[in-house]
Amino acid sequence: MKYLGLMATLGVSISLFGCASNKTETGPMTIAKQGSFFVGGKNIKSNSVSNLPIYSSSGTIAVDQVYVHYQKPTNAKNTSVVLIHGCCLTGKTWESTPDGRMGWDELFVRNGFSTYVVDQASRGRSAVDTSTLIAVKSGRLPSKQLPMVNNVSQEDAWEVFRFGPKYPEVYPGMQFPLDAQAEFWKQMVPDWIRALPTPTPTVPALSELAQKINGAVLISHSQSGIFPFQTAKLNPAGIRAIVSIEPGACPAADEDLSYLKGIPVLVLWGDYVNKSPRWEPRLKACKEFVEAANKAGIKAQNVMLSDLGMTGASHMLMQDKNSILIGKWLIGWINQNVKG
Repeated sequence: MKYLGLMATLGVSISLFGCASNKTETGPMTIAKQGSFFVGGKNIKSNSVSNLPIYSSSGTIAVDQVYVHYQKPTNAKNTSVVLIHGCCLTGKTWESTPDGRMGWDELFVRNGFSTYVVDQASRGRSAVDTSTLIAVKSGRLPSKQLPMVNNVSQEDAWEVFRFGPKYPEVYPGMQFPLDAQAEFWKQMVPDWIRALPTPTPTVPALSELAQKINGAVLISHSQSGIFPFQTAKLNPAGIRAIVSIEPGACPAADEDLSYLKGIPVLVLWGDYVNKSPRWEPRLKACKEFVEAANKAGIKAQNVMLSDLGMTGASHMLMQDKNSILIGKWLIGWINQNVKG
């Protein structure tokens, strides 16, 4: 059978696919510890801290920090996971779904993983450096130096997230809970990434985090899909595996990929990709990367959920109606590919 054959090819046993029994998803959840902290960041001096007369315009502020919220289960595995959101979103991506079901942050904790959810630099609870805005408003800088920042409309996001080919059309069998779309749209926030350097300050912060927690699987999505690879290139220490979910970009197939040696890589895709002019070229480029990585001796896999029998996945597959099934498969992959 196609499904069983592919599972065997990927090295994920059927027992591992069902590793998260229904018991782990019901009843009280016991945790050993939860909390939050920041990684990365630096202090800078600015003469555009504030334009309110009650505060000085000059002073020291912290910028480029990345907020991290964590939960540690009792009897935690040695392997932790870090969940990294994509464009125009925050760490809320991984929390309760728009229709109120369990998010992956809870699913991973219930299955024994210490789980760390980040807000990218200049997003969510990771503060934005507004000094350039204040400098322009105060006349210290010309308006052409205003930073690039954008929102994405619900109509555009509909196509980006592959709910359908265009708003408000829906792909047949699509799994995202559209009955709760009003709640989902509230997750979207202004995106400041174009005002940041490349790579974004989130990348060195992820390196710091992976080492701080003694190793982790970096699970990224969409805009952040490339971040774990950039982090490994900066410093592979502490990166136990990379899971890149529908990445906006993969490493180039013709670059030196030796920095990924010893790091298992999974690139995971939902459905309808071949129907999207935005996403089909990215899938093609990632397939080329995976092929090149394997030729270079790196254990890399490109997986289409539809090939596993899980059809209808949107770009927001961690919030789809079958998100727990997808998450359980991913837990099986991690258990099989990350030792210790």
